[in-house]
Amino acid sequence: MRITVVGAAGMAGSRVVSEAIDRGHEVTAVLRRSRPDALPAGVTAVRGDVTDVGRMTDLFAGADAVVGATRPAPGSESTVTATTAALLDAVAAAGTRALLIGGSAPLRGPSGVLVLDDPRYVPPAVRAIAASSVAQLDVCLAHAADWVYLSPPALLEPGDRTGGYRRATTTLVVAADGSSRISAEDLAVAAVDELENRGGERHFAVGY
Repeated sequence: MRITVVGAAGMAGSRVVSEAIDRGHEVTAVLRRSRPDALPAGVTAVRGDVTDVGRMTDLFAGADAVVGATRPAPGSESTVTATTAALLDAVAAAGTRALLIGGSAPLRGPSGVLVLDDPRYVPPAVRAIAASSVAQLDVCLAHAADWVYLSPPALLEPGDRTGGYRRATTTLVVAADGSSRISAEDLAVAAVDELENRGGERHFAVGY
């Protein structure tokens, strides 16, 4: 499978690149700044800005799937909607499909409230970036492109690749103790699993 990863230098995107390469896929990494030394052997690195729809359309042409793993810098959360719309415009123009790695805020938590509004999972310090993922999903829902939105659990951080995870639809995946977490490595496993075998939902969540 030919997979193009936008945001390939980030925590989630870089793990998706590695996981896809390890499974024998052909991967193109789209970077705002070229960093070939940080990529696994066999990856094609290209420079590009996701808001440049013409450039992205050319890069996505011929890809079987595009992974959107971009994340705004602190203070730039308001750019998420435009970035997401531009990526989906290019996906549609290229005639391919997208998997967007978003946030957990649009999910429903164990008590039934939106994760965005549950301080157990979204403390005030991260509310701005969490709210941007709600807006991001809204952009997807209004767009005609072929997309799937992957929500990680409340805590996503580097860790071990176990190959295991649980999957849900629009509810937060939590452990028995109420925690909600997954390693970035296992999030990548879930993402590439979805690319290889579609689960059928446009919005799904994963976690341990």
